Amino acid sequence: MPQTPMTDLTHRLVPSPAGRIHLVEQGTGPLVLLVHGFPESWYSWRHQLPVLAAAGYRVAAVDVRGYGRSSKPEAVDAYRMSELVADNAAVVEALGEESAVVIGHDWGSNIAAASALLRPDVFRAVGLLSVPYAPRGGPRPSEIFTQMGGEEEFYVSYFQEPGRAEAEIEPDVRGWVAGIYAALSADTMPGSDLPDPHFVARGGTLRERFPAGRLPAWLSERDLDVYAGEFERTGMRGALSRYRNMDRDWEDMAAFDGAPITQPSLFIGGAQDASTTWMGDAIKAYPSTLPGLVGSHILDDCGHWIQQERPEEINRLLVDWLVSLPVRPSSAA
Repeated sequence: MPQTPMTDLTHRLVPSPAGRIHLVEQGTGPLVLLVHGFPESWYSWRHQLPVLAAAGYRVAAVDVRGYGRSSKPEAVDAYRMSELVADNAAVVEALGEESAVVIGHDWGSNIAAASALLRPDVFRAVGLLSVPYAPRGGPRPSEIFTQMGGEEEFYVSYFQEPGRAEAEIEPDVRGWVAGIYAALSADTMPGSDLPDPHFVARGGTLRERFPAGRLPAWLSERDLDVYAGEFERTGMRGALSRYRNMDRDWEDMAAFDGAPITQPSLFIGGAQDASTTWMGDAIKAYPSTLPGLVGSHILDDCGHWIQQERPEEINRLLVDWLVSLPVRPSSAA
């Protein structure tokens, strides 16, 4: 598959309810919006941008509010899901388009799903990587996470108190980010006989359970410098504020309890990713929760950072899916 070189990337700052959203754009054609997760940035889509552009799409990878060069509002509740959906819709409008396909990874998968659910007039199809779609419902999220922790503390609960995780991460951002990438990558994750890095011992830290001294095969020192450099500049507060709105989202989305996403959809997960294995029931429910599902794929020997661990397979699956969608011409000049 021919590729457009990464040197053809265009950086933009566009207006949004957050203030401004930074994005990196490549190619011409129908718009595809790429939304990253934690702790990442637009750069996590570096392998997809040139390939999707070469396939005939206008591809825009955003820095989610609070990350990278995008605005970083002070208030914690500025990072609720409805605000992030509004940012995505504003990006589409700012690029002169009426609609887009939205594809997300990790938190970006949740943001993409909510974008399709709340703004079906804008987002005509949705691709979900690593984190399956599960409709709103059940108990308050904080109650679920407390139960999951048991004698320990689930990482989402650990992230709730402003300043607590920041105090662990910010003194050595590069080392911490390298550690979490290694902890959730198929080739470097701890074995099943070692403590689970998704949990924190009482009085401990997440980092205590991260592998040390080895980078995943997909992550170069230069790649790590890009990620770490952004967080060293911005701090972690904006990124972590997403976790601090999960109960608010549960309240905000009450009208969508159990709601399916009906647009054409795609799911790709890693067989060694806890996000996929823990949410196996959500994947089994796809016939009712994602009635427009075009394909669901689980990649063997793949961890959480799926589009970086297995870029060629992800690119092929994404292009095949995009080509299968009903044609919606670009409205930009």
